[in-house]
Amino acid sequence: MEQNGLNRKVCVAPMLDWTDRHERSFLRMITKHTVLYTEMVTTGALLHGRDPERFLQFDDEEHPIALQLGGSDPEAIATCSRMAADFGYDEINLNVGCPSDRVQKGRFGACLMAEPDLVAECVSAMAQSGLASTVKTRIGIDNQDSYEFLHDLISKVVNAGCKTLIVHARKAWLEGLSPKQNREVPPLRYDIVYRVKQDFPELEVILNGGVQTLEAAAEHLEYVDGVMIGREAYQNPYVMAEVDQRFYGGAGVKERSEIVDDLIQYAALKVSEGVPVKSITRHVLGLFNGLPGARAWRRSLSQNAFKPGADEGVIRRAYEDYLVSSQTREVA
Repeated sequence: MEQNGLNRKVCVAPMLDWTDRHERSFLRMITKHTVLYTEMVTTGALLHGRDPERFLQFDDEEHPIALQLGGSDPEAIATCSRMAADFGYDEINLNVGCPSDRVQKGRFGACLMAEPDLVAECVSAMAQSGLASTVKTRIGIDNQDSYEFLHDLISKVVNAGCKTLIVHARKAWLEGLSPKQNREVPPLRYDIVYRVKQDFPELEVILNGGVQTLEAAAEHLEYVDGVMIGREAYQNPYVMAEVDQRFYGGAGVKERSEIVDDLIQYAALKVSEGVPVKSITRHVLGLFNGLPGARAWRRSLSQNAFKPGADEGVIRRAYEDYLVSSQTREVA
């Protein structure tokens, strides 16, 4: 199923402090068709921050790209959605899944699951932008984890115009667990997400949570419309290398050496614009994970990217160190 002109068969999740513009550009060197999501950006940062454009800027190569918003004021949501449309985003996504204390204090994230009417208002506000308006949610919060609770929320956002729902297949504990524990402790309930698709056949349903391989993604796609991959895409990015060929009919798989060449060119351009090379290299440490020489790649980048005057040559040197080390069979 394709909604709003986007094929969300495979997506990379919004991840705070991780999916910035440099990480997204890096992923785009590996896969051209995967839908990429920004880090969550709050409405307050866009409306009251000193430099809102910093949160919105992206390169054309990053398409298809979605902006994830954190907020609960429909008027603010509407304004920020129009800003996203003006910047050329393909989708606007509302965060109804983050369980952190800081997010709860701002009255957004997973705590919004308890206010389905407000979520529906926010969806209507987002839709005014003309962008595809989507929601990312959990399957429940605290002791409000019945299927009826989730079904009520979904019904209301669908009636408000939401055509695509991303479901993290865990519930969230708003108290007692850290955000990290909330990604690991509550059990995964893929059956709940499958049931959502059965009960809402016209809704595009994207499954998120615990997907680590493309084989697992393919299995989920028997029951849902798309799969969102999170930490695995960041920590082991080459897992995404076969996505285009396997799920989008693309031709060929890019070799890691080609990705390194692209990285060097990208870093050279960004350094010339004043971007510290460490802002780029911190995202690419996992490119050779699992291969002999991977440790040398990580070590070389970590040791040299922070030095004064460091530039794209840091990446070139790290690749050379990787090649030498791989010949000596240093296994990561």
